[in-house]
Amino acid sequence: MSKLKLSIAVGDYDRVRPLSDGAVSIDGVDPVFLPLTPEEIFFRAFRQQAFDICEMSLSSSTVMAAEGNSAYVGVPVFPSRAFRHTAFYINTESGIKRPEDLKGRRVGIPEYQLTALVWARAILEDDHGVTPADIRWVRGGQEQPGRMEKTALALPDNVHIEEAPAGKTLTAMLEHGEIDALIAPRPPSCFDRGAPTVGWLYPDPAAAAADWYKRAGIFPIMHILGVRRRLAEQHPWLPGTLQKAFSQAKDMAVATLADSAAASATLPFLEESVAAAQRLMGQDYWSYGLEANRHVLDTFLDHHYRQGLSKRRLAPEDLFHPSTLETFRI
Repeated sequence: MSKLKLSIAVGDYDRVRPLSDGAVSIDGVDPVFLPLTPEEIFFRAFRQQAFDICEMSLSSSTVMAAEGNSAYVGVPVFPSRAFRHTAFYINTESGIKRPEDLKGRRVGIPEYQLTALVWARAILEDDHGVTPADIRWVRGGQEQPGRMEKTALALPDNVHIEEAPAGKTLTAMLEHGEIDALIAPRPPSCFDRGAPTVGWLYPDPAAAAADWYKRAGIFPIMHILGVRRRLAEQHPWLPGTLQKAFSQAKDMAVATLADSAAASATLPFLEESVAAAQRLMGQDYWSYGLEANRHVLDTFLDHHYRQGLSKRRLAPEDLFHPSTLETFRI
């Protein structure tokens, strides 16, 4: 049987690289890897259905799954996970000292539906009593004017969103005090260059995230893997095969990262960082599969629905192809 020649658009992560360099093969598939940024992958996937297999925004996938019109079906592989206490930036002259001070403020966002923003709003509501309706949201391009939502949204009437002025970026607006804060997965360029008027909301976001993990047990999922629905219908073996191969690649990357003989990443104290993550989160700190992540996914889906992004409250199983929900045992 000839192999399927399929395009795979995914970030150039260490947990994917064993697949792209051929160390791990995908049964029955001759892959063409496209190492692109998440923004390009998501735009082309949701607007143009441009790829056979791709990394997908968990939030946008949930929007479309709830509407029942997604061109892709999910696989419980999570190429991107991140704690999002680092996503909160403030204008240091705005008088904001703590998360509760965001009530009534103008807060910039690249897109309301971004997965990172769903998690950020969950943190604000669960830990600080700040709801989406308490904030005046300003949507726009972070570094380039004119960014738009990937998919159309119908938000509750009490959620106030205005568009950034034409020609202006959120980064410049934050630096000059035209917005009080910014929540975004990427740091604004003004923060990276050390603008004196821009800082983190959480003075020690890593400590805040570790405390949140101890209390909530959540390592936020950002992205899932998607396979074109038509392909999964024609080849029902494909989603399970992808889950197997991507899991093998991730396990190989984790083992390489933990090898203390010679650092696999260009980072001092790598061995100590891996050990610290394992002490906090256990040996399988970057887990794949539905059951190992049911609590994380269920929490996300609950907030996604309550934030007005989902038309209906999904269960975790609703996101993924049925063949990926169980596996063989020896």
